Amino acid sequence: MENVKKHLVTVILVAANCLVFFWMDFTGQPDNAVYMLEHGACYVPLIQEGEVYRLFTSTFLHFNFRHLVNNMLILAVVGSMLEQVIGKWKFLVIYLVSGVAGNLASMGLVLLLHGTPAVSAGASGAVFGIEGAVLYVMIRNRKRMRSSSYLYRFAIMLALSLYIGFTEGGVDNTAHIGGLLAGFLLAAVLYHPGRFRRRDRNGSKPGYGYN
Repeated sequence: MENVKKHLVTVILVAANCLVFFWMDFTGQPDNAVYMLEHGACYVPLIQEGEVYRLFTSTFLHFNFRHLVNNMLILAVVGSMLEQVIGKWKFLVIYLVSGVAGNLASMGLVLLLHGTPAVSAGASGAVFGIEGAVLYVMIRNRKRMRSSSYLYRFAIMLALSLYIGFTEGGVDNTAHIGGLLAGFLLAAVLYHPGRFRRRDRNGSKPGYGYN
């Protein structure tokens, strides 16, 4: 129970994504573009007509079980790390804003290049935002880490994730990059490594605090 409290927002987000997917899978066909549009997927022409809520609702929709599992595994592992370090509310802000930012980046590219709009959905932008935030936190704390290899490994993992996205079809890579950059920048604003605390009343040694 104590572990759940430490990662409460992560657990809620994973549960919300899973519940939405299984409800949609039970009532219809998540892999059907029309069905996804009816339930809030992103589609540039509709957003231009005023349905801006799609930038948010689409981040809780997934086209198939594999799509869901890939995102939720990363969210569960990386999200729980970030939530402990940065705090529940800041973590939630980074997740939600990164998801919307990823969709905005994707929409912006379609409009800029006059590309063919596609129905899109998924938590990938938000998840990449969490990864971007963790990358920033690791960079800020690289001198305190036992080994700099953790930072390099994480950076390599991120690079591989982006590479896989570019080599596979049907992946919204712009949303991934937009979410990643948003998460990194948000962490730069919201994360401030704590300074040494003064000795407490019991005379214990000071330690680092994170907010």
